[in-house]
Amino acid sequence: MPKPSFAVVRSVLVGCFALAVLAVEVGIAAERVRISVDSSIDGSSQPSYLVLPDNHGDDTTKRPLLVSLHSWSGDLEQRNRPLEELANQRGWIVLCPNFRGRNDHPEACGSELAQQDVLDAVEWIRAHHRVDERRIFLTGNSGGGHMTLLLAGRYPDVWTAASAWVGISDLASWHALHADGNYGAMLRKSCGGRPGDSDEVDRQYRERSPLTHLAAAAALPLDIAAGIHDGHAGSVPIRHSLDAFNVVARAAGAKLITEAEIEQLSQPGGRLERKRASDRVDDPAVGRAIHLRRHTPVARVTIFEGGHEGIATAAIDWFDRHAGKAD
Repeated sequence: MPKPSFAVVRSVLVGCFALAVLAVEVGIAAERVRISVDSSIDGSSQPSYLVLPDNHGDDTTKRPLLVSLHSWSGDLEQRNRPLEELANQRGWIVLCPNFRGRNDHPEACGSELAQQDVLDAVEWIRAHHRVDERRIFLTGNSGGGHMTLLLAGRYPDVWTAASAWVGISDLASWHALHADGNYGAMLRKSCGGRPGDSDEVDRQYRERSPLTHLAAAAALPLDIAAGIHDGHAGSVPIRHSLDAFNVVARAAGAKLITEAEIEQLSQPGGRLERKRASDRVDDPAVGRAIHLRRHTPVARVTIFEGGHEGIATAAIDWFDRHAGKAD
C-alpha cells in the first residue's frame, strides 16, 4: 500500500489543527447530548440537551446538576457557553430543557406544562446519571430569569440554590410596557388575550407570574440580579427584580427595598440618594460597579452597572457558595 505524500499528511494535520482551533473558539469543552423525556402531564416527547463534563466517564462520582433555562424568544438550541464552560471546569452536569420553546403559545410562557417539563427532565437525569441530589442548581436570563423565579416559587424544595438574571416577575405589568410590540403580542398568544379581557385571561397572567408564588421561596438561597440600564436600553425594567426580592424579603421577615429607592434607581441614570452599607460592596464575581445589594437571611438582590444581560461568573459563584448547603 503506497504511503501518503507529505502534502496529504500536511493537509490532514492542518485540517485537524483547524478543527481543534474551532473547538476552542466556539467553547466546545464537553459532550452535548440531545435527549427526549415524556411529559408526565400530556405524554408528549419533550427535548432537552444534556452537557456532560469532560470526565463524566468516571461514573463513581455523584455530580452537581445545573439547570440552564433559555430566554423568552429562545428554545433549547440557545446556548450559554460561558456558563457551560464554568460548569465543565467543576465537573458539573448541565441540563438545557426546551420547556415548550418560545413564549408565543399557551403551552409555553410558564404554563403548568412548561414547568413540569423542567421537573420531568430533572427526574430523567436523576434516573440515568449519578446526580448529587443535594446540589441541584437553577439559572436563566431574561425569559429564563422569569422561569427561574417561577420555578423557585412553585418548587423551592427541588433546588439547592437559584440565580435569576434580568427576569420578568409580573406579566401583566410587562404587557403594559410592551402592549404595542412583539413581546405584547407574544404574551397575548400565551395567555389568551390582554389583561382585563376576562377572568380566565387575568388568571393566566397571574398564575404565570413569579410574584404570585415567590413568598414560598423565603427559605431558598435565591440570587436575583439586573443591570441598572435595563428597561431603558433593554426590555425588562429593574423593578421586576426589586419587586421579586421584596416578596421574598417580606415572607422572610427581612427589610424591604423602599418605593422611594426603587423610583430613584428606575430613572435613566438613576442612583440611590443614600446607600446602605450592603450597597457599597465590591464583588469580583460580578466584575461591575454595584448600585444596590440587599439581603434576606438566605437570598439577595443585586443591581449592577450593565443592561439586559446575565453574568455567568456571578451565577456560578453563587452556586459555589451553596454547594455545601446540605452537608
